[in-house]
Amino acid sequence: MQKILLAILFFVITPLTHAVTPQQQSNALFDADWQWTMRNSPEFATMVGDTRYNDSLSDTSLAASRAANAHQIDMLAQARLIDRNALQGQDLISYDLFVYEKETAIQRAGFFPYNAQPISQIDGIQISFPQLVAQMPFTNARDYTNYLARLRALPKHVDGVIEQLREGMRTGWVAPAVTMRIVPDQIEEFVAKLESGPLDAPFLRMPPSIRAETRAAFLRDGTALLQQQVAPAFRKLETFLRAEYLPACRNTIAASSLPGGPAYYAFAVRENTTTAMTPQEIHQLGLQEVARIQAEMKTVIKQAGFDGGFREFVAFLNTDPRFYYTSADDLLAGYRAILARANAQLPKLFATLPHSVVAVKPVPDPGAANQPAAYYEGGTPDGTRPGYFVANLSKLDSRPKWGMETLTLHESVPGHHLQIARAQEIKALPNFRRFGWYVAFGEGWALYAEGLGKDMGFYADPYSRFGNLDAELFRAARLVVDTGIHALGWTREQAIAYMNANTANPPHDNEVEVDRYIVWPGQALGYKIGQLKITALREKARAILGAKFDLRRFHNAVIDNGAMPLALLEQQIDRWIAQQAAAK
Repeated sequence: MQKILLAILFFVITPLTHAVTPQQQSNALFDADWQWTMRNSPEFATMVGDTRYNDSLSDTSLAASRAANAHQIDMLAQARLIDRNALQGQDLISYDLFVYEKETAIQRAGFFPYNAQPISQIDGIQISFPQLVAQMPFTNARDYTNYLARLRALPKHVDGVIEQLREGMRTGWVAPAVTMRIVPDQIEEFVAKLESGPLDAPFLRMPPSIRAETRAAFLRDGTALLQQQVAPAFRKLETFLRAEYLPACRNTIAASSLPGGPAYYAFAVRENTTTAMTPQEIHQLGLQEVARIQAEMKTVIKQAGFDGGFREFVAFLNTDPRFYYTSADDLLAGYRAILARANAQLPKLFATLPHSVVAVKPVPDPGAANQPAAYYEGGTPDGTRPGYFVANLSKLDSRPKWGMETLTLHESVPGHHLQIARAQEIKALPNFRRFGWYVAFGEGWALYAEGLGKDMGFYADPYSRFGNLDAELFRAARLVVDTGIHALGWTREQAIAYMNANTANPPHDNEVEVDRYIVWPGQALGYKIGQLKITALREKARAILGAKFDLRRFHNAVIDNGAMPLALLEQQIDRWIAQQAAAK
């Protein structure tokens, strides 16, 4: 440990000693930390387009967790040595964000100085590794050599996951049994399809530019690694989960039942909302928003000419065959058509757009039934890999057409892809800001973007309009359910019943979502909190600027600083409003 700390200190202090001004010092510190992150989180490096570590996986051992915690403490100490008062503009914003992120990481480690949940039904090696493979380039022999190295590294990575889980068992930080029970089955299904799934796919599409004998060697080595190292590693993890971990899992579901639980959930709320709101305040806000949105939905039901109330209309939407595709290919084509329409409308809403494009692809089949309806995979700033709207094509009877427009806008444009790609392309920002993430900002923006659909020509019929409102209602209900589970003692059944009674989502989706809230305390709160803040800032700017208000420029003012906590976003928008008001 002492050698690790000395290496970290040398790496950081060396560049700082050559820096003269506080700006140079902070930039050197940001870069040193970024390089550390790339080396120690090679999966993240691959995701952001840094290919230097495509031959390795992150160290999941407890020793690595301790080293990472020490690194965060050292980074904060180094930042404190810089004269903050001498910084201004973007340099000051970057410094404050850097300190904020390090303080947050240190606070988190105070609850569990390791990865307390390295695997769950919505995340973990059985899901993240296929996603990583999908993000890797496979254009030359070096790419395949890197992939083989990652396959060789996987058993050690899995051993680290088991080590983390055992530490959780020792300290009381274990997963709820009700959500963990399906994970061994996910892994079993994954192993059964190992040689016909996403891990084997790269060997079946090797480019002809690689010599035939080299392709044959890659295929031989890859098949051997999948059979002799990867499959046994996953089976080892499955056996451990069934025999040791599941029996030790807790029967409770609330974060408040964990060691230091109430304080931990309060921290999770602050981290995910970037506000000082209490769980009780958020719960009440959720109830108010649910009531407001449901009132709007009743108006839409009348506009549809439907003879019945909310529950009857929901039953109609969830069962009438006209609202569902019967072919996965048709569903995928439907998403692509919506995306094309959305792209055509973007110049009306933004002064500057990213160059990166977004494409549509399906969620990988193993485990898709327990994944959300869609998610976003970021592309690379150089355009070598596009962003992806990843659509779940399983269970077609739970993928209604009336929800497709809203879902596409959220995950692609003007939602996640536009905001994330725009930040990545602002090279004047330090890398940790270009690729930064705050739930309240990122998910709040994507939910806000759903609301722009009306201005883009979407939600033209009452069914899709109802779908848009239901998506917003869904996020409002999350405020109620997440706080209900983790702060107010709600049962899983109570949470599912609330979602079924108050949203139009299919019951299966609500069950999957509630289990997500159980294993990811506080994350679901950021969406609505962020959306409400961005909407309030827009109306504030409109009221102050009057005829000078430009919606296109407002949107860029929100996203052109990268992701940030909501209080800092408000400061930046206030500054932008003052600048616009003073302009002739």
